[in-house]
Amino acid sequence: MAEAILSAVTKIGMISASKAAAAVGDQLAKRVNGLIELPGKIKMIDKELRMLNGVIQDLGSSHLSNNVIKEWITGVRNLAYHVEDVVDKYLYEAVKVNEEDFLSRYVFNMGGARNAIVFSKIVVEVAEIENELKQVKENQTYWTNAIVPVNNDRAEIDRQRSGGGFQGLFCDEDLVGIDENRSKLTEWLSTDEKDSTVITISGMGGLGKTTLVRNVYDREKGNFPGGQAWIVVSQKYDVVDLLTKLLSKIGQSQPVSAKPDVDDLTDAIQKTLQYKKCLIVLDDVWNEEAYNQMRNAFKGCQGSRVMITTRKEKVAAIAHNGRRMIVQPLGSAESYKLFCSRAFHNTSPDPDRKCPPELRCPPELETVAAAIAERCHGLPLAIVACGSLLSKKEPTEHAWDQMYNQLRSKLQENNHVQAILILSYHDLPGNLRNCFLYCSLFPEDYPMPRESLVRMWVAEGFAIRKDQSTAEEVAEDNLMELISRNMLEVVEKDELSRVTTCKMHDIVRSLALDIAKEERFGSANDEGEMINTDTEVRRFSTCGWKGDGSRPAAAGVKFPRLRTVMSIASSTSMISSILSGSNYLTVLELQDSGISQLPETIGNLFNLRYIGLRRTNIESLPDSIEKLSNLETLDIKQTKIVKLPPGIVKVEKLRHLFADRFADERQTEFRYFVGVEAPKMISNCHDLQTLETVCASKDLSQQLRKMTKLQTVWIDNINASNCEDLFEALSYMPLLSSVLLSASDEKETLSFEKLKPISTKLTRLIVRGGWAHGTLNCPIFQGSGRYLRYLALSWCNLGEEDPLKLLASQVPALTYLSLNRVSSAAILVLSAGCFPKLKTLVLKNMPNVNQLVIEDNAIPTIHGIYIVSLREMNMAPHGIDSLGSLKKLWLLGLHRDFKADWDLKQMHNKLKHVPELRS
Repeated sequence: MAEAILSAVTKIGMISASKAAAAVGDQLAKRVNGLIELPGKIKMIDKELRMLNGVIQDLGSSHLSNNVIKEWITGVRNLAYHVEDVVDKYLYEAVKVNEEDFLSRYVFNMGGARNAIVFSKIVVEVAEIENELKQVKENQTYWTNAIVPVNNDRAEIDRQRSGGGFQGLFCDEDLVGIDENRSKLTEWLSTDEKDSTVITISGMGGLGKTTLVRNVYDREKGNFPGGQAWIVVSQKYDVVDLLTKLLSKIGQSQPVSAKPDVDDLTDAIQKTLQYKKCLIVLDDVWNEEAYNQMRNAFKGCQGSRVMITTRKEKVAAIAHNGRRMIVQPLGSAESYKLFCSRAFHNTSPDPDRKCPPELRCPPELETVAAAIAERCHGLPLAIVACGSLLSKKEPTEHAWDQMYNQLRSKLQENNHVQAILILSYHDLPGNLRNCFLYCSLFPEDYPMPRESLVRMWVAEGFAIRKDQSTAEEVAEDNLMELISRNMLEVVEKDELSRVTTCKMHDIVRSLALDIAKEERFGSANDEGEMINTDTEVRRFSTCGWKGDGSRPAAAGVKFPRLRTVMSIASSTSMISSILSGSNYLTVLELQDSGISQLPETIGNLFNLRYIGLRRTNIESLPDSIEKLSNLETLDIKQTKIVKLPPGIVKVEKLRHLFADRFADERQTEFRYFVGVEAPKMISNCHDLQTLETVCASKDLSQQLRKMTKLQTVWIDNINASNCEDLFEALSYMPLLSSVLLSASDEKETLSFEKLKPISTKLTRLIVRGGWAHGTLNCPIFQGSGRYLRYLALSWCNLGEEDPLKLLASQVPALTYLSLNRVSSAAILVLSAGCFPKLKTLVLKNMPNVNQLVIEDNAIPTIHGIYIVSLREMNMAPHGIDSLGSLKKLWLLGLHRDFKADWDLKQMHNKLKHVPELRS
C-alpha cells in the first residue's frame, strides 16, 4: 500500500540534508535550465506524496479488493518508486560532481558537459514525475464518488457474527488439543471471587482463541444466571455502540435515552451488573483503549467475569498474571489428528460426524500427510484450511506430493487463512509494514539476529531518529512491536532477557513474500535459481546462485534499482557482476558466504549504508571503501582481515564497526580471538556507537577521548603500560553500555583504579586477564557495580578469596555471572539473600574449587547453573535442591568422586523439578 511512499519521503529528506546536493545547484545552475527550481519542486512532490499516503491510510483495508482502487494504488506505488529512483540518482550524481578534482572542474573543464547532460535529464524526469502525480490525482476521481464508508474495517472476511469463530470452518471435532486450556478457563470462571475478574486469551491469528473461548462460553454460560454477552470489538469500534449492545444483552432492551452517551450507558450497566453474575466476552480486541473506555461499566460487579481475546500483548496485560492465557500452537500429534479429521472426513464411516471415530489416513499417504500437517506449525486455522483443500484432491501419493510441493502458494489461495494474516498485516503502521516485509527476505526458518535486522532497517530508512531516540532505538521498538503483534516469533533471548534472534512463521513469510512481490518491494529466491529473476527488483535474497555449467551464475546481469542484496554461498564473480550495475545499493549482506574478495568498484556505491561480511574469507578491504561517505555499518567480524584501510577514517557517518578474527577456533587459547589495528584518527568517525574489537595502541586512548557517542567498546591486547590511559578514556564516555577488556596474555596484570565510568548505562562488562591486588575494591565495582547486569571474568587470579562473596554486595543487579579460569578459594559460598536477580551462573575451569554452598534464599530467581570442568569438586552443591526456580543444571567434568556423593545423597530425586539436568 503506502510503504513505497514512506521510502520516497525518507529519501527526499536526505536531499535537504545533503551538502553535495546543495553545492551542485550552485555549480551547474547556469548550465542546466530548471536546476535552480528543482529543490522547490521536490518539496512540493514530498507534500503531495504525504497527502496521498493519508488518503490510502484513510481507505483502510475494507476497499482493497476493489479493482479500481487496487489499480490506483499500484499507480501511486509506481510513482513513489520513480521518485525514490530519481532522488537517489540526483544524490549519486551530486556526490560524483563534488568528488571531481579542481583541475578537472575548472582548468580543463572535463566532465562539465557530461554533468550538464546528466542533470538536464534529472530535470526532465522530475517534470515527468509532476505529470504522473497529476494523472494519479485525476484517476482518483474514478473511485472517490463510488466508495461508501463502512463502519467495520474488516468486511472482506465477514466477521459480523454474534459469537466467535468462522462458522462452518470449525466443527466440534476440530476442537483438538484444547482440553487443558478449556479446563483452566473453566476453573478461572468458577472461582468464588466476588469482584469482576478479567481474563485475557492471547496469541497470533489462527490459533483458535475465539473457538476455544466460544466453546467454554457455551458450556459455562448456564452458571451465570445474570446474563451473558458476546461482543465483537474488532479494529474499528464505536464505544457507544458496544455499550448499547452489552446493555441489551444483559437484560435491558429499552434505550437509556434517545441519544445515550458513554456515561449514561456506563451507569446503566453498573446498576444492572450490581446484583447479577454475568459472563461477558469481548472478542477480538485490538487496542487496550477499547477496554479502558468500557472498564468503568464493570466496576463493583459481584462475581461477573469478562473474557477478552486478543492478538496484542498490551491488551493481554490488562489481566493480572494469574488470569492471562497465551494460546500455543498444537503439537505434532494434535496437528496430524486435526488435519486428518478435515482431509478425510468425506470417507468417515459416520457421515453425520457425530463423535466421529479416529479418522485414519491411508498408509501410502501417511508420510506426506504428516509433512503437510507439520508444515502448518500447529496453527489450527492453517491446518483446517489445508485439510479442507486436500479433501478435494484425489487421495493418491502423486497428487498429494504435488500438493505438498505447492503448499506455500496453495495456503495463500485459501481465503480464510489469507484474510486473518492480511488483516494483521494491514493493521501495521506503514513503517512496520516495511520492516515486516523486509524479514521475508531472510531464508525460511532463519533465525534473524536482532542487531543485524535493526541496522538493516536503519540503513534502508525504515527507522529514523525520533525525539530523543536514536534510529537504532526506534528500530528496536519496531521489532518488539512486531513480536508483540505475533508477526514474528522469538527464537532466543540473551542473558539480559533481550531478544537475540527471531524468525518469521512459514505461513506468515509466505504471505509476506506474496505481498512483497505484488508491491515490488522485493523477492527471496530460496532455490538459488537465476531463472526469471526480475531485473527491476528492488531487494532480493538468495541462498546461492546456481549456474548452468557454461558460465558463472548471474554473470552480466544488471539490477539498476536494487537496494538490498542478501546472499549466502555467493561467488565473487556473482557479486562483482551485481555491484557493477546497482548504483543505488543500500544493504549488502554476504555473511557466511564463500566470497573472498570485494571488488574495488564497491567504492562507487555512494548509497551503501550496510556491509555484512561476517564469517567470510575476506582478507582485506579495497582502499576505495573510503569513498562510501554514507556507510553506517561495517561488519567484518570473524573474517581474515588484520588491518583496516587507513581511509576508513574518512567514512564519517560510520556508526557500527565489528572487526576481529579467530586465532584459535577451538577457543582454548587465551587470545582465541584477535582485534584489528585501530586506524589513526579513528576519532574522525564521530558518530561511531559500536567499536569491537580493536587492539590497544599508544594513541588509542587519545582517540577514544574524542568519541563521546560510543556505547559498545571492545579492546584487545591491553598491557600494564597502556591500561590506565585507556581506562581513563573509557570513564568519560557518557553513553557507555558494554565493555570488553582483554589483556595481551594471561600473565599480564591490569590495574583498574582508573576505570571510573560516569555512564549509568554500563550494564555489560567482560574482563579477560590478570588483576592487580584489590581490584574488587576499585570504583568499577564499588560505584558502577550497581548498574552491571552482565559480568564475565576469566583468567584472573584472586588468590584465596571467594569471588561470589566479594561480588555479592558490589553487583546486586546481576542477571548473568560467569567465572572462567579464575583462581580462588576452595569453597565458594552463595550467602543468604545474595544475587536476588541472577538468572544464569557459570563456573568453569576453576582449579581450586572443591565445594559450592548455597545458603537459604540465595539466588532466588536462578534459571540456569552451569558447573563445568571443576576438577576438584567432589561433592554435590549444598542447598542446590532448594532452588525452586531452577530450570537447567549442568554438572560436567567434575572430580571422579562427585557422582558417588551425588548418588548417595539421592540428588536426582531431590531435583525432579529441574527440566534439564546434565551430569
